[in-house]
This record gives sequence, structure tokens and C-alpha cells, in this order.
Amino acid sequence: MWYWFGLAALALIGEVATGTFYLLLVALGLTAGGVAAWLQAGIALELVACGAVALAGLAVLRAAGVLKKREVDAARNADVNLDIGQTVQVEGWSDAGTARVHYRGAHWQAELAPGAARRPGLHVITELQGARLIVAPRDEGTAP
Repeated sequence: MWYWFGLAALALIGEVATGTFYLLLVALGLTAGGVAAWLQAGIALELVACGAVALAGLAVLRAAGVLKKREVDAARNADVNLDIGQTVQVEGWSDAGTARVHYRGAHWQAELAPGAARRPGLHVITELQGARLIVAPRDEGTAP
């Protein structure tokens, strides 16, 4: 009986170390197996209780959206792409809405962000699309 609770404690320690909900579900399942053992159920019922509680917890968390996969758009996320938020100097825009800018020691193709005003000056990188910078004019009140 105590081995169920010992394994549940190890799963909880692993949960704290990793921060996922999966080991918490395993710990709950192992605890259910320990409760079944405490009630002197057979090993088959202990295993069924362990699996059933873990799977039921998984179903509840998936239905609640806690375990939903979160997609990260790397092209627009400054935590993933360090170029987002950097400033570039735009000398002028072509009729096609593009410009050549000097950034990180090279010339880049820049495109104006949708809805942004087409004007020369400092622009902030809002997105990367391949080797193209999507930029928007920097407001005068923002820091460089």
C-alpha cells in the first residue's frame, strides 16, 4: 500500500521540478491506487483505479483548456525573435510600399505594417517575414 503513496510523492516532486500538469495527474492516479490498496482491493482494482483517475483528470484538464497547446508566432513575438521592437531608419518609401534599410550591418527589405502611415524617419520592427522586416513608424513619445 505505501509504495503507491511513495510513488505519488515522487511524482509530486517531479511536478514541482518541471511545472507540467501531467505528473500531477500521475500523482493523483497513484494516490487513487494507494486508496484502493488501503481498502484492500486486489492489485487489478488498484491498477484500474490508478489509470482511471489519471485519465479522468487528463480529460477534465483538456476539456477545461488547461492543457491546450499554445502556438507562438515567432515572427511577431519579441520573446522568440530579438529583432522585434528594434528601430531602423527609413529614408523613403517606394511606390510599392517597400524600402531598403540598414540594420545589423546589412541592407534589408522593409515593408510598411498594415494601417501604418508612409513617412520617412525612425521605424520599429513589428514582424519578420523571411528576410523582410515589417516596420511601423515610431511614435515620438516612445523610447528608442
